[in-house]
Amino acid sequence: MAPESLTVLVAFTAGLLSFLSPCVLPLVPSYVTFITGMGLDDVSRARRTALVHALLFVLGFSFIFVALGAGASVFGQLLREYRVWIARIGGVLMVLMGLWMLDVLRIGALQQERRFHLSDKPLGYLGTVLVGIAFGAGWTPCLGPTLGAILLLAANESELGKGITLLSFYSAGLAVPFLVSALALEKFLSFFQSFRHNIGKVNRIAGILLIVVGVLMFTGLFERLAAVLQPLTPAFLVERL
Repeated sequence: MAPESLTVLVAFTAGLLSFLSPCVLPLVPSYVTFITGMGLDDVSRARRTALVHALLFVLGFSFIFVALGAGASVFGQLLREYRVWIARIGGVLMVLMGLWMLDVLRIGALQQERRFHLSDKPLGYLGTVLVGIAFGAGWTPCLGPTLGAILLLAANESELGKGITLLSFYSAGLAVPFLVSALALEKFLSFFQSFRHNIGKVNRIAGILLIVVGVLMFTGLFERLAAVLQPLTPAFLVERL
């Protein structure tokens, strides 16, 4: 597994964990009904409309995340002479965020929730895109630790395109289950009823993932691990990265 393959896998996994986080998963039905302007029963019957709005919502928050990834990569390139130190500092920050998600540490900045409260959605499809942008720009701390970790990985990349790729995969990890949920909302509600008692475990899994990646970054073992796993990477994936 090439280094790029390992980082995109981490990014996609972080996106999935963000979707399963306590302040995203329980509110998915509310997001879907808000962006479509329909009730739960209507959404289930108008799947095409729900899917279009979901795609536009995903487009909105993906734009923000990818822009952040590009900015992080540019920052990393400007300080490429200090790349080793960026990796070490980033590793320490990841470990701290992981410990916070495990409730081992209390970090005041991450305890403060910053999000946009939209009481009325702007009309039409453009309004859905704007809501997605608002979501991507302002929803923390639930996305903060995992998104921040992927931005740290992006800052450690040597090329702008790699940073954009990382945040694209993070967005995909968050977007794919959201799209599936919008398309089959009644099945999502059934899934949520059976899964909700496990939501607390998601933060712990995400915290452990951040700590592991942070330690690997700090010690410089991240790229070595990728080199060891490189033979396992499918050839078509290597060619695309």
